Amino acid sequence: MSLSAKREALARIHGRYQRAGRLHKQRILDEFCATCGYHRKAALRLLNRPLPPAPPKRPGPKIIYEPAEVLPVLKAVWLASDQLCSKRLKAALPEWLEHHQRRCAPLPEAFKEKLLAISPAQIDRLLKPVRFQHPKKGLSTTRPGTLLRHAVPTRGGPPDTSRPGSVEADTVAHCDDSTEGDYVNSLTFTELFSGWTENRAVWNKSADAVLEQLRQLEAVVPYAMKDFHTDNGGEFLNWALHRHLTGRAVKLPWTRSRAYRKNDNAHCEQKNWTHVRQLFGHDRFEHPELVPLMNDLYAREWSQFTNHFKPTFKLFKQVKENGQTQRVYESQPQTPYQRLLASPDIPEAIKAKLRAAHARLDPFALKKNIEAKLKTFFTVLGNLNREAT
Repeated sequence: MSLSAKREALARIHGRYQRAGRLHKQRILDEFCATCGYHRKAALRLLNRPLPPAPPKRPGPKIIYEPAEVLPVLKAVWLASDQLCSKRLKAALPEWLEHHQRRCAPLPEAFKEKLLAISPAQIDRLLKPVRFQHPKKGLSTTRPGTLLRHAVPTRGGPPDTSRPGSVEADTVAHCDDSTEGDYVNSLTFTELFSGWTENRAVWNKSADAVLEQLRQLEAVVPYAMKDFHTDNGGEFLNWALHRHLTGRAVKLPWTRSRAYRKNDNAHCEQKNWTHVRQLFGHDRFEHPELVPLMNDLYAREWSQFTNHFKPTFKLFKQVKENGQTQRVYESQPQTPYQRLLASPDIPEAIKAKLRAAHARLDPFALKKNIEAKLKTFFTVLGNLNREAT
């Protein structure tokens, strides 16, 4: 029996017990113990003392967002959006709710307005029990490339994020806890103004494979690359990439990070976690047959999902006070797609193509396809691992 039911039973029986004689009190006591499950001595203590007052009302303001009402919609969007943080989820809600209504039932207008007005703190409170049910190591394989250390200068000062075209690149090794032998690597290319990120898989970080992927990406991304920044890995500091970047009619500025200064490539390093590790994890991929499967997912659903439907925060300024650096971010996060549309440096023809492509996309369908392709990928990986042993 619940606590409220026990309290109601006690209130009904207490008055009868106080007015009854000894014989009737024994019967009431038997009835009370059988109904509420109390031990006889505990029941005597309850019935012989004054009736306890009603429990105090819940402190604080009245609850506006009932979890039973709001959580089904909020949880569905949160899980489908790869568990965005509350501030980014609030920015993404207007567009995600439109697609949610098309896939499910239309939401009442009053409920939709209330959900769109929800604060990030309220989102955190509502999703707190869900986060425990859906909770979210690595090695550095960068080996210094010595051939072009003097030909490629280090970048002086912070990168230019005020206009489209500045690109950072890095690699992620799918090697588990050992860098011996051959395995798949993921390339990450991040455009700094919008945050537009593309990923591709290559086998063994060969110079030709990295160059081929860079050429393909330059042909499909919705911006013109104006400068290029990498770390000091040998997969980038090689003559093949040097000829491609510097041998054009208009020389493309190419810079590298300082040695052992990982933060010089911070924008791309962040995407290594959100766009690669959170998608494929830390397992070892030591079969070249996996590369086409990864690139099919990277180039199609994953690129569209992350660049069109996942808002990101952009650093607005840094303030140094008393030896401490305080970072101030923009108040309203945006998707890379929205940032490119708002940029005057992007031609209108490219913006029209972006809008047309965006109108054909459904984030829930993309998420479903991503999960299906991941399931196929890890099934193939398991089969290949068994055949290899």
